Amino acid sequence: MTTDQNLAPLRSSHSPLVVFGAGAAIGVLGGMIGLGGAEFRLPLLMGLFGFAALSAVILNKAMSLVVVLVALPARLAAVPAAEVAARWPVAINLLAGSLLGAWAGASWAVRMRSASLYKVLAALMVLMAAALLVTHTTTLGTLDLPLWAQVPCGVVAGFGIGVVAAIMGVAGGELLIPTIVLLFGEGIKTAGSLSLLVSLPTMLVAFARYSRDGSFAVLGASVRFTVIMAAGSVGGAVLGGLLLDVFPDVVLIPVLAVILLASAVKLARHN
Repeated sequence: MTTDQNLAPLRSSHSPLVVFGAGAAIGVLGGMIGLGGAEFRLPLLMGLFGFAALSAVILNKAMSLVVVLVALPARLAAVPAAEVAARWPVAINLLAGSLLGAWAGASWAVRMRSASLYKVLAALMVLMAAALLVTHTTTLGTLDLPLWAQVPCGVVAGFGIGVVAAIMGVAGGELLIPTIVLLFGEGIKTAGSLSLLVSLPTMLVAFARYSRDGSFAVLGASVRFTVIMAAGSVGGAVLGGLLLDVFPDVVLIPVLAVILLASAVKLARHN
């Protein structure tokens, strides 16, 4: 069971225009770097809209699920479905760990004291900033592991990613894409499509676990807020995709990493 401190205000006092605009801004940020932007939406839900940690995570997870469902067909159109299907062992390998990790992560999140959850989220923000910098500012190679080592490493990595995705309410693409490139030697585009295929069932498992807890009530009480912000996020992601080459990664990625680090500091100091 969750503590009262982990629960959020059930209704946002902000206008629909502000909610939609915030979602769109997050979508644009994510779209410009080929991600959903959920890691930027989480601190916004807590800072601007006043949701407490666990409630923000659950709302973030719901909106991330919508963004992934919308992005999946477009991504499969960009990378031939046959090419993605041929890599099914990669997805299965990661899912073997990520599904368990998602259930475990959601279970831990609902049992954490509020102060602990804020600190964990702050640490994970730092992890996301590091992953962002590594993925977008360096050339990822491959570890070239033998199959007997690759499979267990995939399960362990999947478990860790599932835990992080569940606790933050994100799809986990920031961690899945570099993992798929490093462990399995796939190209960035194929890795992006595979990450969505792993993310979707992983998110559904975390969602199922959260639905068993009383804190899930925040979603039912915030349906209008969630729908409006999710719509803004989807629209913003489309616009961000169109702006993909307007801002060079060498400028954009450090700025986004600083935003995540500043959010982490704020969360770590939260009372």
